[in-house]
Amino acid sequence: MMSVALDEALSFRARGELVCAREQLSLAAELFARLASTLVVACDSVSDRGRHISDLPLVEPLNTDFFRGEIAQNAAQWNLLLHTVLFADRSRFFQKLRILSETVARLVHEFDSIAEDLFHGVSIRTADGWKSLACLHFDFNTCVCESEIVLKAFLRAIPAEQLAAFCADLGSLSAAERVRQQLRTRQRTFRVSA
Repeated sequence: MMSVALDEALSFRARGELVCAREQLSLAAELFARLASTLVVACDSVSDRGRHISDLPLVEPLNTDFFRGEIAQNAAQWNLLLHTVLFADRSRFFQKLRILSETVARLVHEFDSIAEDLFHGVSIRTADGWKSLACLHFDFNTCVCESEIVLKAFLRAIPAEQLAAFCADLGSLSAAERVRQQLRTRQRTFRVSA
């Protein structure tokens, strides 16, 4: 839904319907934060449960070619560096999860900041802002795909007796709400008019 809302906002903007574009943008920003908080909770849950598993899956470093924006490309470069320096596969697994989680947090913060400026019409370079939102969305989707791969590998490694507790961790609404509040440090002033 977040992708649909952002696509609608971009379409409205292209047609010159700025009020509708701003409304869709505020919806996209809210959905972005919700999905990002869920992804951060998932990464944290995998990391927490992974500390109690002896045979963790092997992970590959993030590939800078899969990302478009500076935030995510820098994170991928950092992950590649750590992957090269860290010789233990366990350390690589936890570092990838940590970097994915931090990258998602930075992406949502940047998206939120740009979206708020565009919503209020205070952005000096609006065309660049809209392009940046599309780039941040692309990088976020790449982080989602990378996280999905790690999660699938982790589900093959987790012992059956720990699976129920892991599912409870993933479904924790209070954790997702807490993370959402942390991700959205700026006070939201988006208003969707009727």
